[in-house]
Amino acid sequence: MLNTLHINPDPIEKVLPQEQYDQLDQYLETLDIEQGDPRKKEYLIQALHKAQHIFGYLPEEVQLHIADRFGVHHAEVSGVISFYNYFTTTPKGQYQINVCMGTACYVRGADKVLAEFERVLNIKSGEVTEDKRFSIESLRCVGACGLAPVVMINEKVYGKVTPDHVREIVESYLVENESKEGK
Repeated sequence: MLNTLHINPDPIEKVLPQEQYDQLDQYLETLDIEQGDPRKKEYLIQALHKAQHIFGYLPEEVQLHIADRFGVHHAEVSGVISFYNYFTTTPKGQYQINVCMGTACYVRGADKVLAEFERVLNIKSGEVTEDKRFSIESLRCVGACGLAPVVMINEKVYGKVTPDHVREIVESYLVENESKEGK
């Protein structure tokens, strides 16, 4: 059973909702991890995946909580997060816009598409809008070179995107969001 060992000397100041921590702790209890278990690192990765699913990202307060629960130093948790591209320490929007900047996309104008998303949303790549609806990132390659330039929003793929398409794409998500809120 996973015990809290308090290897990290500073108390954890929690700003995020306690309900989310409770949900994470319930999950951690199901792992039934012993402190000396050689699979502890695998469990740590699983726990980070679950935490990111619950919180949407892995801020320092969540990292410290997990480190405490696993009885490891914060540096070990931080090291795992920085090693794997999947994990993020910054909040993401409800709609996560990813513009492919792979070679095929780039030569077909992905940089201009990215610039137009930034202009329309008034944020830069790596940022989230104030209302937390949109975030923008650039990716190396999504493997859909025949559709270049490619934009992914959450799980939806848009191919052959031009700067002229950007406003229409963003507005479609605003309309979708308003119709969901109106129900």
